Amino acid sequence: MNDYAAPNLDSLAALLERQALRHGIACVDAAGLDAFVAKGGDVLILLTEDPARSPETWDVAVILPEILKTCGRRLRAAALMPADSREVAARYGITRYPAQLFLRDGGYVGVLEGMLDWDAWGGAVARKLALPVGRAPSIGIPVRGPASDSACH
Repeated sequence: MNDYAAPNLDSLAALLERQALRHGIACVDAAGLDAFVAKGGDVLILLTEDPARSPETWDVAVILPEILKTCGRRLRAAALMPADSREVAARYGITRYPAQLFLRDGGYVGVLEGMLDWDAWGGAVARKLALPVGRAPSIGIPVRGPASDSACH
């Protein structure tokens, strides 16, 4: 019999708490995110999903400290549990988990969605950090005119 239990929400919460203690990755909720971001500078926010639905969430959460080491001390990091992640994702048009949201001084920089090959990660993070602050994409909402039933893109 296999004693290994697949990661679930409880084990994800425990992992994020360990990452906070060992590596200073803040565990925040959607309500506390703005205060965390308001401290300024470059920020990486890990948006998670239930590892039973998105196993990559566990992988990214485990290697997040190594990702942060690739950029020295330039990034402050936080992680959100799935319910809070979905709330924050809606603000930024994020539809795939796990996602790493990059912000600078409260403004949107970019996002990396899903799991990347390790060799690609450092370059992807460096490219995000080199970008200027811009407008966050949003999730499209169909627009209907008064005389039309067709949706606009």
